[in-house]
Amino acid sequence: MADTLLLRCLKSQPKVLNLSSKKLEKCPKIIGRLQSVIQLDLKNNRLTSLPHEFGELVHLEILNIGNNELTELPEILKECLGLQKLHAFKNQILYLQPTLLPCLTHLRLLNLNNNQLRRLPPEICRLGQLQYLSIDHNLIQELPFELCAVTALEELHVAYNQLTSLPLEIGYLRNLQKLHVQKNQIRELPESLGKCFKLRVLDVAANDLRIFPTEFSQLPLSEFYCELNPLLQHVPRASYLRQAIRRYPNISELLSQSSKCSVCGESFLNTWLECVQFVDAHKALNTANQTGMVPVRALLCSYRCFNEPGHEFYGVAFP
Repeated sequence: MADTLLLRCLKSQPKVLNLSSKKLEKCPKIIGRLQSVIQLDLKNNRLTSLPHEFGELVHLEILNIGNNELTELPEILKECLGLQKLHAFKNQILYLQPTLLPCLTHLRLLNLNNNQLRRLPPEICRLGQLQYLSIDHNLIQELPFELCAVTALEELHVAYNQLTSLPLEIGYLRNLQKLHVQKNQIRELPESLGKCFKLRVLDVAANDLRIFPTEFSQLPLSEFYCELNPLLQHVPRASYLRQAIRRYPNISELLSQSSKCSVCGESFLNTWLECVQFVDAHKALNTANQTGMVPVRALLCSYRCFNEPGHEFYGVAFP
């Protein structure tokens, strides 16, 4: 049936081709002769691979191979140099080949939802034009810091995974507008999240968060979701002070992780007192969907600032 359809297409050389829901176990080799195709839909089949002839689709920009039986992204896709959007959701993909990613230099959208990925390779940073990445419903435990080099990224979806943290370098994603990491096991958000000056939507619901970063209230959020987290709900009866020293391997990371004292406003790098301040989510964040008091981390540079009268910062310690 698919062969007959493709034979008919040889005469017309269409730009858009729909082969979805055809019960295909193999993609017909004749597909390589349809070099005019820009958009190809192969979703809802039984494909386990793509033929070598697929590499002849030199003008292909949009490919949907979702809901098939692939265990990896087909290596032949490295020949599709103009590919801009790749949907590979609901397969059985276990990993991303490091040799494939550097070839997808024009990729702007990558949808890998509902697979079995446990990690992303460091080579993810080679997707320099990637704007949208969705890896919801996988088994990912950690995001590589190299992902933060994809500075064109505008949307990142990593919900329903097994994350316990986010990369400290996430502040380098200066174009990030939407971050969805709900239903993970994240205990703390990086301080550099406050550097994501374009972030409008943040969903951290159903994690293990107790407090938010220092510059959190300065984010231009229009939507914020934090329900089902064990957030601090009141000022601790006793003030606990915690000192920590962070050492950084290079100067750029030092600059990206620098902090300002919430009392005196001076910058510091190494040592602080960690406190909490409760802010009104509706007033401070200007969000319509989130109300109530939100615990926000405050970093103080010294005991002297902590003992200054008139501030509303309270020392806190976590187990």
